[in-house]
Amino acid sequence: MKKIIEVLRLKYEAQLSHDKIARACQLSKGAVYKYVHLAKAKGVTWPLANDVDEAALEALLFPAQEKPQRYVLPDCFQIHQELKRKGVTLQLLWAEYVARYETQAYRYSRFCALYRQWREKQKRSMRQLHKAGEKAFIDYCGPTVEVIDRHSGEIRHAQVFVGVLGASSYTFAEATWTQSLPDWIVSAKQSALLHFFDRRVPG
Repeated sequence: MKKIIEVLRLKYEAQLSHDKIARACQLSKGAVYKYVHLAKAKGVTWPLANDVDEAALEALLFPAQEKPQRYVLPDCFQIHQELKRKGVTLQLLWAEYVARYETQAYRYSRFCALYRQWREKQKRSMRQLHKAGEKAFIDYCGPTVEVIDRHSGEIRHAQVFVGVLGASSYTFAEATWTQSLPDWIVSAKQSALLHFFDRRVPG
C-alpha cells in the first residue's frame, strides 16, 4: 500500500513538512509531494469520509491505465487482389482501411510498408536477359486520356499505345483515337525506330 492516508493525515492534521512526512512514512519527498498534489487535483479534502479506505483512495488517485489499442494488420492479400482492378490505388485502399478500423489503423506510410514487405516475400521470378535490339514489348495501356478541343470544348478519349525495349527499357508512347489495326500498325512502326537506340546499349 502507498500510505496515502497517513501522508494526508500528517500533512493536514499534524501540519508536518514534506521532509518530516517522508521520514515518518519511509517515503521519498517526491512521493509525498505527488500524493498531496494528486489529492488536491482530485478534490480530496481532510478529514476523509468514513467510507474511504486506502484502497479506494489509491484507485481514485492512481486509476488503472487502459492498455493501448493494438493496430489491426491490413489484409495484404486482399490489397494485392484489389490493386489489380482498374483505378484502385493504395491511397484508396488505405482510406477504406482507416474508415473501418479508425484508431486501430496504421498511418499511410506504415500501411504501404507492410504491403511492400508482404509483396517482396511473394515474389517468385526468374531473371531474364534481353539482348539489345532483340525484343520489344508493345500494347495499349488500360486507361485512356482526355483530349479537349480548344475551339469547341468537345472532350474525346484517346487510346495510349506503349512500346518498351527489352535491353534498354527505352519507352515509346503515342496517343491514337482507336485501337484499330491501322492505328496499331502506325504506332508499332514508330516504336520500332527505337531499336536503333536499343542496339547502342550493351546486350
